[in-house]
Amino acid sequence: MSVGQLSEADTDSALRAEAEAALRALAGPAAVLREDQWRAVHALVAQGRRALVVQRTGWGKSAVYFVSTALLRARGKGPTVIVSPLLALMRNQIDAAARAGIQAATVNSANTDDWELVYQQVQDGKIDVLLVSPERLNNPEFRDRVLPELSRTAGLLVVDEAHCISDWGHDFRPDYRRLRSLLAELPSGVPVLATTATANDRVTHDVADQLGVIGGDALVLRGPLDRDSLRLGVLRLPTGTDRFGWLAEHLGELPGSGIIYTLTVSAAEELAAYLRERGHPVEAYTGKTDPALRQRTEDDLLANRVKALVATSALGMGFDKPDLGFVVHLGAPGSPVAYYQQIGRAGRGVEHAEVLLLPGPEDRDIWAYFASLAFPAEPAVRSTLAVLGAAGRPLSTSALEPHVELARGRLEMMLKVLDTDGAVHRVKGGWEATGQDWEYDGARYAGLARARRAEQESMLRYLDTDGCRMEYLRRMLDDPDAVACGRCDNCTGRRYDASVPEEVRGGASDWLARPGLPVAPRKMWPSGMSALDVPLSGKLGPADAAGEGRVIGRLVDVGWGPRLRPLLRADGPVPDEVVAAAVDVLKGWGWDTRPAGVVALPSRAHPELVASFAERIAAIGRLPLLGTLLDSAPPLFPVEHHPDDEDFDPEMAAEPEPPNSAQRLAQVHRRLSVPPGLELGAGPVLLVDDVISSGWTMTVAAMLLRRAGAPAVLPLALASTG
Repeated sequence: MSVGQLSEADTDSALRAEAEAALRALAGPAAVLREDQWRAVHALVAQGRRALVVQRTGWGKSAVYFVSTALLRARGKGPTVIVSPLLALMRNQIDAAARAGIQAATVNSANTDDWELVYQQVQDGKIDVLLVSPERLNNPEFRDRVLPELSRTAGLLVVDEAHCISDWGHDFRPDYRRLRSLLAELPSGVPVLATTATANDRVTHDVADQLGVIGGDALVLRGPLDRDSLRLGVLRLPTGTDRFGWLAEHLGELPGSGIIYTLTVSAAEELAAYLRERGHPVEAYTGKTDPALRQRTEDDLLANRVKALVATSALGMGFDKPDLGFVVHLGAPGSPVAYYQQIGRAGRGVEHAEVLLLPGPEDRDIWAYFASLAFPAEPAVRSTLAVLGAAGRPLSTSALEPHVELARGRLEMMLKVLDTDGAVHRVKGGWEATGQDWEYDGARYAGLARARRAEQESMLRYLDTDGCRMEYLRRMLDDPDAVACGRCDNCTGRRYDASVPEEVRGGASDWLARPGLPVAPRKMWPSGMSALDVPLSGKLGPADAAGEGRVIGRLVDVGWGPRLRPLLRADGPVPDEVVAAAVDVLKGWGWDTRPAGVVALPSRAHPELVASFAERIAAIGRLPLLGTLLDSAPPLFPVEHHPDDEDFDPEMAAEPEPPNSAQRLAQVHRRLSVPPGLELGAGPVLLVDDVISSGWTMTVAAMLLRRAGAPAVLPLALASTG
């Protein structure tokens, strides 16, 4: 063996000892580097290579980049830049870095007041790790002012949860694709680390290709995905009432504290409220939860002050509680990969954790809805590009809305994809067309749709398999080492107790059957209505606004959803059960002044349903049925829909795509009018309809009635979409 080889071996031995010491500072005195952790650290620090690490949740991927950061900073290298997708993940990473003596900071939407200080600290060399969200990479000020300097001085670039780069993955985020630009601007020799726990072969190759870590001198480390602390099981219960009752009865038996995942915001809120009423210390956690409350509830779970968080996928990647004792799903995610990612929150630091799936018949409808949010059809994309091209100036998303038949969330997603494709450019003030040629990749989008359907079928097979459940999930992730776990319900023959005492089930049924939800009135008109020849802008004046409304329930609710959805599949008289529920809603409304009359909204889809509902309410309340508003043209969409990404009506989705707020408002503004002779001055008017979704129909109708003499308008509908 040559002297040079001995010297290299000695150098590697010293580097490993230094890496082990950094790991102990991070994870405790007993911590030892795994072999693949060391291989990744060595590649990054000693060789300046690019690496893709695909390892199970809890394996220690964050240790790789924090240890590498400590070693690189000790060698005079610049700060590590970590692109991280979630605030919860950022908070955990900052805390972990501090334990290792690494100074970390973040720039995100929750700390805008700190940005200038953080930027200065980075320039002064006082920050070892800067965490940024993918959305920040294409913020015009950050992109033009901060990113060039970061690219020039960075010592390491880390792409955490790298499966988000791939639209074949379960959590695609268009902003992640801005990393191509960042990678292109990195000086030669700056190491790059991409990490994920949830990538099958297709996603792995796609991510590696986009990050440029395939070929040449790149390193790809992929390990087995078994989690030997998890006991997986499936429990089929016939109704939502049974599932709620089961959780109320058995939640206390699950070990430690945990997470109950739901597929929608409304389900999370509904279940959390029910379990609290049953005496369980739980909190809801969704994309609509206030950021400060999110952090507080995360802290409560970390400190075991709550039994569970009832959460949507907003509580997902990176949430790190080593002793999390269980993960329960009320409804199945749409793919085994997404399911594996979520159950990976449990059992990181305990010998045993329970993982239970309670599927529901509505799961397929929910998957279908999310599938409908795919990349828009080519005409909508071309229309958007044409509007931007003709504008001659940047247009904000709200300014684009009146010209494009896309809801705002889908419009923003489409613009981000077009940005990464080079067809548009985000600038201060909005978006502008680049004029570059752009080709609609219909074949790829069709392939994505097929892949989504295949994933959904795979999830259904997971529910039905009589083989090992962990082995099944690992095979769906293309884990070559997948073998039977010996722990799941199928391997052991141990099944979850499906019993729900009749009094508990009855209590759940009564709770879910309680009708009545408030509906807040609209307070602002959408921007840009003058472009649609609608003379409405700014705030709704007090003389035009509706009062707070009521619905019996939401179409996505576990209790009332299954009763209300069938009413909207056809037309007919309102059922007695629904009328009785509406009467209960009216009794509990608590208005200042009793309604003096009933007015119905015109319905092309459900004329008999709405008319009979108005007639029955008027008769029971001994109120005059004043009449029905006039409809001058058929609506473009039979039922009003304006769902967001987590709250929706899964069975009433309309084709073609429903309009955004601006276009919906323009439609109803043109259609509706008050018939002559309506006697409106005697008192508040009860305004009756079938479904409240975007709220613009009720808003415009209330304005017209107020201007025609109604002193107040109280909206009442059978259902809302969210």
